[in-house]
Amino acid sequence: MKPGRTGLKRLYYAGIYSAKGLKAAWRNEAAFRQEVCIVVPLFITALLLPVSAIEQLFLVSSLFLVLITELFNSSIEAVVDRISDELHELSGRAKDIGSAAVLVSIFLAVFIWSWVLL
Repeated sequence: MKPGRTGLKRLYYAGIYSAKGLKAAWRNEAAFRQEVCIVVPLFITALLLPVSAIEQLFLVSSLFLVLITELFNSSIEAVVDRISDELHELSGRAKDIGSAAVLVSIFLAVFIWSWVLL
């Protein structure tokens, strides 16, 4: 392993890299932008709903889970595309599984919102 930064310096640079990742996702991934545009108003709505704190936590967490899953999916797609642009069964499978993970997270969010609101 190569030596790296430690302590507060490492945390600082980790924050910088994370911000670069969010910026890259926003700039390059239409699905991420669309999901953020849906999550922001739903987040505000969740905070304004007359539900318990634990229900708010479930509502908000389900939204962030969708974004987290989309970020993982986008990173998988970027790595697969970086390796090769040729069509390959394993590349397609990796991308399809990442996409399925996003879909499952969306289904979970819809289920949680439906459960809390109904």
